[in-house]
Amino acid sequence: MDNARIDDLFEGLGAVTIRRLFGGKGVYHRGVIIAIVLQDELMLKADAESGPDFAAAGSRQWTYRGKGRKVAMPYWTVPEAAFDDPDEMTMWARKAYDAGLRAAAQEERLAR
Repeated sequence: MDNARIDDLFEGLGAVTIRRLFGGKGVYHRGVIIAIVLQDELMLKADAESGPDFAAAGSRQWTYRGKGRKVAMPYWTVPEAAFDDPDEMTMWARKAYDAGLRAAAQEERLAR
């Protein structure tokens, strides 16, 4: 997925920054990671609060095999309808941003 397409998808949320990450790309809004692109697939950040919404929309959570077990990461595929509906994409992008803010706040609390 090229950077122009990523910018278009997140236009309703606002400006995003794209950086290399994990052999893919990290997508940031206001300095908070909100999405990743791995193997040309866009995945949005989620957490315990928003993950059920992604699951209900038919999204898949990113998992990988690590040390003989399945590891679930806090990223979910974008619901299909969002790719063709800017308002829908903006709603999911806001959920990802909110999850990113919650994760950053939690990391800050743990660092104290």
